[in-house]
Amino acid sequence: MRREENISGKLDWVALLLFIALTTLGWFNIYASVYDDTVKQTIWDLSLSSGRQLLFMAATVGIILIIVIVDMRFYETFAFLFYGLFLLLLTLVPIIGKEVGGNKAWLGIGSFGVQPSEFAKFATALAIAKYMGSVGFKMDNIRSQAVIFLIISLPMGLILLQKDFGTAMVFVAFMLVFFREGMSPFLLIIGISSATIFILTLLVPNQLYLHGAILVLLAIIIFLGKRKLNRILILSAGAIVIMVVIESVDYVVTRLKPHHQNRVKALINPDADPLGFGWNVTQSKIAIGSGGFAGKGFLKGTQTKFDFVPEQSTDFIFCTIGEEHGWLGSVVIISLFVALLLRIIYIAERQKSRFSRVYGYSVASIIFFHFATNIGMTIGLFPVIGIPLPFFSYGGSSLWGFTILLFILLKLDAHRGEMLQRV
Repeated sequence: MRREENISGKLDWVALLLFIALTTLGWFNIYASVYDDTVKQTIWDLSLSSGRQLLFMAATVGIILIIVIVDMRFYETFAFLFYGLFLLLLTLVPIIGKEVGGNKAWLGIGSFGVQPSEFAKFATALAIAKYMGSVGFKMDNIRSQAVIFLIISLPMGLILLQKDFGTAMVFVAFMLVFFREGMSPFLLIIGISSATIFILTLLVPNQLYLHGAILVLLAIIIFLGKRKLNRILILSAGAIVIMVVIESVDYVVTRLKPHHQNRVKALINPDADPLGFGWNVTQSKIAIGSGGFAGKGFLKGTQTKFDFVPEQSTDFIFCTIGEEHGWLGSVVIISLFVALLLRIIYIAERQKSRFSRVYGYSVASIIFFHFATNIGMTIGLFPVIGIPLPFFSYGGSSLWGFTILLFILLKLDAHRGEMLQRV
């Protein structure tokens, strides 16, 4: 049997076992989030989310078999074709799609539907890897940078048209891939600084305090450093830009849609309206905190049983973990995710081609963004933007999208010795 026809190949069994562990634990926690002790339905009951998730998991096995059977060169050869196909589907969603949860992000017939934006992530990762792995690509070339930013901007913009702000923000994670491949960290520093200024402006009631602090800091830096005219002018220009950003925050926030404004308010001060815009985050933190060290036990979460936390089987699935399994269970789940991310980075670094390496870091970046943001929003560190926890949250599109994303990498890794060495 030829090597590319060997279904098992040399799949990384550490990553595979971590995938199985996370998916299985996710299934049990979906059941716990919808369990009603007055009815006592079984975990495979198709009227429950856990029963339907089991069907999605069964379909996942078929998806994995297809991925590992197909020749590994297929993914690089048809990378742009996948990208173009999902751009087309994303374009069709606002026209013929159906609305679920306030977002018109689904394509389907009747009760069955898929979310193209979940699959656009792996398609974009392939397109980025294909372009960055091409002969002559240079990370410090302005044209090359413009093209890779265009590749991530197109699906991001189309998803924003679906009013799915959370999924659109996932594409920002590709910036981590660009820095790994040699892009200057200057943009990352600007991004972090802008986010810090934005949050500080919202936290401080009187913006004059911030302006005063900036002027004092500017004076100290000028006084302690070399007092050259060019340096003073550059520092002064930077201070002016920061002050303009501070003044523009209110303008930006007031023009957001009401539910987006509420999410920003809930991030800054959820206690200001615990029965209104702060409800989700407040109840989420109560659920997680009530679990204590070891939790209340499987199927014994009271916050879950009385539906205090909305979307508990999807966006807020981590609440079930915190409440029923406590700090100990939360650490175990977080450790499994960290182990998977580290393994993916290890796999990416041992690739023989830039295409495979870039794709590997894309997988790590996307999963990391979902993992960190989802858990962060359940404990009040990030605004609620509605993105799933990989392999845990209920939903076929989410599970299949992450499975395809991961197993294409495992397929490439299984045959890394056959890939052309372009690093």
